[in-house]
Amino acid sequence: MATVLLIIHLFVTLALIGVVLLQRSEGGGLGIGSSQGMGAFMTGRGTANLLTRTTAILGTIFFILSLALALLGRGTSVPRSILDVPPTTSTPVAPAPAAPGSAGPAPTPAPAAPAVPTND
Repeated sequence: MATVLLIIHLFVTLALIGVVLLQRSEGGGLGIGSSQGMGAFMTGRGTANLLTRTTAILGTIFFILSLALALLGRGTSVPRSILDVPPTTSTPVAPAPAAPGSAGPAPTPAPAAPAVPTND
């Protein structure tokens, strides 16, 4: 479904670019705004109305397709990197208690306190 919408979106985008480039701008542009460009089919004003209406329709279709593709692709993201995965919280593991009757390492005696000289 998303592939079909994406292909339609591509065609609408290319058509929209073409229609916008055909429109007559203030400087003349690439437009076919004169009656010479369309022959005797339409007048300059009729051509401008047709191109304006076509631009509005294609722009609306483009907007709707963009929203549809965004909604379709909203929940399909899969982490592709370790940077995309949230960190896991690990609990520290306490050492296992020694079983009764097993000989573990002998406890080390505490060091003796150093003697403090007195001035008597």
